[in-house]
Amino acid sequence: MKGRICLVTGANRGIGFETARALAKRGAAVVLLCRDAAKGEAARKAIADEAKNPNVEVLACDLSLQSDIRRAAAELKARHDKLHVLVNCAGIFLRQREVTAEGVERVWATNYLSHFLLTHLLLDTLKASAPARIINVATKTMGLKLDLDNLGLEKGYSFMTAMGRTKLALILFTMELARRLEGTRVTVNAMHPGVVKTELLNDLPGALAFLFGLFARSPEKGASTAIYLATSPEVEAISGKLFADEKQVAIGGQALEPGLAERLWKVSGTMAGVSVG
Repeated sequence: MKGRICLVTGANRGIGFETARALAKRGAAVVLLCRDAAKGEAARKAIADEAKNPNVEVLACDLSLQSDIRRAAAELKARHDKLHVLVNCAGIFLRQREVTAEGVERVWATNYLSHFLLTHLLLDTLKASAPARIINVATKTMGLKLDLDNLGLEKGYSFMTAMGRTKLALILFTMELARRLEGTRVTVNAMHPGVVKTELLNDLPGALAFLFGLFARSPEKGASTAIYLATSPEVEAISGKLFADEKQVAIGGQALEPGLAERLWKVSGTMAGVSVG
């Protein structure tokens, strides 16, 4: 990975931190995109010191706000004219529905729409850097539901519903983007990390946090498939797929509904204010 530039969102903790640390230890230049600049700087120092790699930097960005994503993307391009790996990892749980200052339901804005927008803003740089890879941290598709007529969850909000539809959206985004990137030597794949013991579990109701904590895997284990997709020559030509435990797994359920990925693509473009064709 020496000579390659990687951007990891949500890189100050959990899966994002472990992915960024592994990439830095392999010699890559790594940009940690973090909402909290101070926490990002602490993560940068820990990773740079352990990896003995000075090419680790922080890019502060509140992924819930499209205006800040646009600023951060422009700043990244000003710092680097290449980008070889983009890992879309950041995510939040919210027990109660919230709306951002821009009028978007916050979990949707942070977990999905931010990565849709950030990826689009960086696509020209990724294409110019090809071969390049995009990795979306999602989950397995069984039981996930997405209602394009209720993306703001004004009706029926729950933290599981809010989180689950963003993960399904990331898989649909992966499938549609892969189709549109054919022939560019830029690949995009999604991955399922499993239930991971991170600070996110603290945001769950107490009983669920306890239950999930009993069988949650370590952040290192949760990040292993993202690292594999970012670095392995075995997946160099694979795109539009879902992986778990470093193996390709089936995409099923609503993700296979004909036309859904393209419809979501167009709705997302409108919500993010980008031309998607």
